[in-house]
Amino acid sequence: MGRDDHRNHPSRAWVRMPSERRLDLLDPTPFDWDDSDLALGLARTYRWGGHSAWPRPLSVAQHSLTVMHLRAAACQAVGVELAPLAALRELLHDAEEGLLGFDCVSPLKPFLGEGFRALTVRLENAVFLRYGLPHWTPKEHAAHKLADRLAAASEAVHVVGWSAKEVLHTLKITVPPLNDDPLHAIYGGTPWEPWAPPLAAERFLDELDRLKTLSA
Repeated sequence: MGRDDHRNHPSRAWVRMPSERRLDLLDPTPFDWDDSDLALGLARTYRWGGHSAWPRPLSVAQHSLTVMHLRAAACQAVGVELAPLAALRELLHDAEEGLLGFDCVSPLKPFLGEGFRALTVRLENAVFLRYGLPHWTPKEHAAHKLADRLAAASEAVHVVGWSAKEVLHTLKITVPPLNDDPLHAIYGGTPWEPWAPPLAAERFLDELDRLKTLSA
């Protein structure tokens, strides 16, 4: 079935973007959103089921910046620089969640079934095509997952309110949480405080623009 035929088929899930572009979540293409749509979607999509010890929850946009900076710091620690395209891939590692408007708590994902997994893979593929991202090598993906888990452990303690012992024994995250917020030295403010959606979107979009320029 061609794309046009599919779009006339009852099985569709349209999203109208703030830019007035239209995205069919079941049949996405790389041309169905602009960067500001993605930034705002990620800024309005929340981690940890939307729960937080702060007045507002933590956005996926802010988390994505944290992971990117953690990967950059890990590279610098061994005397290398994280290439702009690799940094862009880190920044966009959860981009499909901003298009979907949903960040599923990880242990629940298997219960959503193969259909949901296929949907997220299609969205991720559209993101990789749009931004010219190379697919992960096993070594790169392992390094990414380490940064992602480090961010998660730290968020669990400083944003949600779990203890470090609970992170290890209840959440089963074996990476020790950080004390220092890696974004505080860059943006200031109160360490670990979740940003308001407009600010999270602005900062994400600024970084996205910067890395796109460097990767061109």
